[in-house]
Amino acid sequence: ACALERRLPPAAVRCQAAGACFSAHLANSSYAEARSACGRRRGDLAWVSGKEELGLLLELLAEAAAGPTPSLFWVGLKRNASACTDKEQPLRGFSWESGGGAVPREVPAALGRWVKEPVRSCLMVRCAGLHLVAAAAAAPGGGPGWGWKE
Repeated sequence: ACALERRLPPAAVRCQAAGACFSAHLANSSYAEARSACGRRRGDLAWVSGKEELGLLLELLAEAAAGPTPSLFWVGLKRNASACTDKEQPLRGFSWESGGGAVPREVPAALGRWVKEPVRSCLMVRCAGLHLVAAAAAAPGGGPGWGWKE
């Protein structure tokens, strides 16, 4: 996979008033490559603990995607080989990965939106990203359509 050589505008960063900052980086890369790229920038793949962070992240990614074509952005959502798929949980057995920062353990049910249910498994490491559809192509309501995608 090749990274797109493209300068991102200053708007490609969003920060909470008191909390994390998010940045978007466009590249055709694997989960491991994306995680490594965040590490080189002294960060981690993004994680979301509530609706406010999700809204900020969706706004940033919708601007970065800049088009009606659905996009998949890697975030720090991973299920280890020892964890099983759990349909009763919002993140289906996935959890937020961090390189050392504090990540949320509890996830509000409202954040449990999946584009397609993940593969039922307890044997393999699996990663998930944020699947985004721009507002023009999304369901009624005006905002971007989104969901987690394995």
